[in-house]
Amino acid sequence: MAPGHVFWAIFYFACLCSASLANNAKVNFREKEKKILDQILGAGKYDARIRPSGINGTDGPAIVRINLFVRSIMTISDIKMEYSVQLTFREQWLDERLKFDDIGGRLKYLTLTEANRVWMPDLFFSNEKEGHFHNIIMPNVYIRIFPYGSVLYSIRISLTLACPMNLKLYPLDRQVCSLRMASYGWTTADLVFLWKEGDPVQVVKNLHLPRFTLEKFLTDYCNSKTNTGEYSCLKVDLLFKREFSYYLIQIYIPCCMLVIVSWVSFWLDQGAVPARVSLGVTTLLTMATQTSGINASLPPVSYTKAIDVWTGVCLTFVFGALLEFALVNYASRSDMHRENMKKKRREMEQASLDAASDLLDTDSNATFAMKPLVRHPGDPMALEKLRQCEVHMQAPKRPSCCRSWLSKFPTSPFKKVPCLGRGQCSRSKRIDVISRITFPLVFALFNLVYWSTYLFREEEED
Repeated sequence: MAPGHVFWAIFYFACLCSASLANNAKVNFREKEKKILDQILGAGKYDARIRPSGINGTDGPAIVRINLFVRSIMTISDIKMEYSVQLTFREQWLDERLKFDDIGGRLKYLTLTEANRVWMPDLFFSNEKEGHFHNIIMPNVYIRIFPYGSVLYSIRISLTLACPMNLKLYPLDRQVCSLRMASYGWTTADLVFLWKEGDPVQVVKNLHLPRFTLEKFLTDYCNSKTNTGEYSCLKVDLLFKREFSYYLIQIYIPCCMLVIVSWVSFWLDQGAVPARVSLGVTTLLTMATQTSGINASLPPVSYTKAIDVWTGVCLTFVFGALLEFALVNYASRSDMHRENMKKKRREMEQASLDAASDLLDTDSNATFAMKPLVRHPGDPMALEKLRQCEVHMQAPKRPSCCRSWLSKFPTSPFKKVPCLGRGQCSRSKRIDVISRITFPLVFALFNLVYWSTYLFREEEED
C-alpha cells in the first residue's frame, strides 16, 4: 500500500474514534432513566398490588426496615394528653423486580415522586390523632430505586399523637410518650417491620422544648395479635422530664409568699378588725384563684397530684389564719366581758364592805354586841371570811414550763405588765403569740415532709 493511502486510512480511523467519543460524551442519562423506568415499570411488567418476595427470592415475608429523623417536637399538652412532632419517615425494602443496569456504575439510583407506581407497605401510626403531609413548595416525598432492586421511601410528615400521662408526681414527673407504627392489612407471614441497624432514630441537635427536656429515647417491638392474625409493630418511647424551674417560679414561690403574708395578721393589733379581715380575705381569695388557675391547665383525673397536695395545704394555712382571727376576736370579747364582770363584782363587794364599816362605826359606842351564830349567804362579813379561808387553804401550784414561757409575753390588755397569774392574762393575745410560732413551724415541717416524700418517689420512678 502506498504511503499516501496509509495516511488517509489512519486519518479516517482517528475521525471515527473522535466521533464515537463525542457521541458518548453527549449521552443523556435522564433519557436513559426514562427508558429504564418504562422498562421496569411498564404495563404488564410490574404489578404494584403484589408484594415483593422474601429474602433471597423465597416465599417468606417481605422485610421492611424503618428509621426516623425527629425534626422538632412542637407541643406537649397535659390537658389533652397528646404531643405534636414533625419527622422524616423512611422505609427501605428489597424488590427484585426493580433491578436494572446501572450503565457501568453511572446511574446510582432512579428517583420517583409517585408512590403508587411501586408496591408500598401498608404502615400506619396506631396512636395518631391528626396528621398531614407537607406540600410546600413541592410534595416533600421521594422514592429511590437502586440498581440491585432496593427501594427507599422518604417523606416529611407532622403528627399529633396520643400520650397517656400519669400525673401523680406533677410537676415533679417524667412522661413517656410513644410513637407506634404497625401494619394494617399484611400479617407477619407476609410483612415484617424491623428497625434499621445502627442508628434507627435520629433527633435534631439542640432540640428545645419550653417545659420539657428530652432525656432519651428507646426503640422496641410491639407486635399485636388479633382474631385476624399477628401484625408487625414498631415503637419508639420518648422520655420527657418536666422542667421544674418554671413551676418553682410560677407556683411554689407565690404560694409560699401568700402563706407568709397571711401570717402578718398575727402581728397586728387585735383591735384592728378591718385590717386583719381584709388581709385574711384577700390572701384567701388570691390563693383560691391561684389554685383554680393551676387546675384549669390540667385534665380532671381521679387521683391526687403532688401539686394538689401543695395548693391544698397552702390554702388550709391561709384559711387557718383567717379562722385564727375569728377565734382571737371571740376570745377578746370574752376577755372583755369577763373583766367587766370582775369589775362589777369588785364594785359590789366594795359597796358591801363600805356598808358594813358604816354599820360598825354607828355601833362603836355600844358596850356589847352579839355576833350572830349563823351568817346569811349575802352577808358581806361572811364573804370576806370565806375568801380569806380559801386563800389560806389553797396549796401553791408549781408553774408549768409552757405557762412560765407564756408569762414572759405582755398578754394582758388591761395592764401594761406581763401576766402574773392565770386570771390576769388575755386569752386573745396569747392565741396570737402562740400562732406566731406554731404556724411557721408547722409549715416548715410540711415542707420537709413534702419535698422528702415526692423527691424520693421521683427517684424510685427513675
